[in-house]
Amino acid sequence: MSLPILVAIVAIGISLTVAAVHFTGGSRPALVADADHARQIFLGDFPDERPSTATLTIDRKSAFLALTGGRMGIVQSFGDGFFTRIASPGDVASVQLREPATVLIRFRDFTWTGGRFAFAEARAAEAVVSALAPSGARTA
Repeated sequence: MSLPILVAIVAIGISLTVAAVHFTGGSRPALVADADHARQIFLGDFPDERPSTATLTIDRKSAFLALTGGRMGIVQSFGDGFFTRIASPGDVASVQLREPATVLIRFRDFTWTGGRFAFAEARAAEAVVSALAPSGARTA
């Protein structure tokens, strides 16, 4: 078999595989359905924790769960799955409250530096800032 024909067959095969994954939902990001779903995801990784309130972002890609001891559980969409984390004010390099109801968080951890999280209500954004702001680092 000639090289050009082999290259064409391989290229077509790869293209069809990528298209099949995409059209069967493989490229769709995971979303947090509601507060109970966020709790289930979080408890899957941290079964000993007891989150109280869960607040979802507008895009439903993140959820913040109130924990005891001034900590916060975070569920974040990552591709077609989720990662979870427990954060405390000591883990936060900076947190800013922006309008409208948006929180910018920078963590000290290099494995997840933070992000921009938009909430439906300013009250929810303020609660996240209050829970995660290191002393003296809170900015509005």
